[in-house]
Amino acid sequence: MAERTKADRQAAAKKGAATRQRKAAEKSGAGAKSSAKSAGTTAVSAAKSLGESVKQAGKSVASRIGALGKGR
Repeated sequence: MAERTKADRQAAAKKGAATRQRKAAEKSGAGAKSSAKSAGTTAVSAAKSLGESVKQAGKSVASRIGALGKGR
């Protein structure tokens, strides 16, 4: 095995540190991406729920108006 000099060891250490930093950044970026996707999904779900609530409220009002009209 060839003898490694101090400069070789330092270069390998710097390369390893750079790789670790890059992987950590990729991992945090993936976490941000999944968080954004989750937030988007939650927003869509909330919008659908709101739409359903408005629809049900409209049905309720229509049935009340119909009941009032029949009672006259």
